[in-house]
Amino acid sequence: MIRPRVIVVAAVIECDGDVLIGQRRKGDRHSLKWEFPGGKVEFREHPRDALRRELSEELAIEAEIGPEITRYEFSYPKRTPLQLIFFRVTRFRGEPENKCFEQILWTPATKLPEFDFLEGDHDFVQRLAREALAR
Repeated sequence: MIRPRVIVVAAVIECDGDVLIGQRRKGDRHSLKWEFPGGKVEFREHPRDALRRELSEELAIEAEIGPEITRYEFSYPKRTPLQLIFFRVTRFRGEPENKCFEQILWTPATKLPEFDFLEGDHDFVQRLAREALAR
């Protein structure tokens, strides 16, 4: 039996050694948790196209979607499983504008674990911070 799942794409947007993160709005599901910009892939939409669309909607930027960093499945209790796909973004046009977050913030990758990220991102955040420290 094939389990239904939701595909979510997210961008690790890097500029001058920092990573852009967004904090979910107060009152939203997972209120005030931090995340990487992105969102759900729509029916028949390619993940890269979905991420390009989401970054335009959320940050008003035209992003060049770089290589896939990782993908994994995560399940929140009593929710449809998610397949999370992360892409690196180092090139984009426009200055990121906050269109849907409580706040957005540029931070060094080494500091990512200091933020209260969504549960599904915890291991990935730790990995990014370790890799940044190793550089």
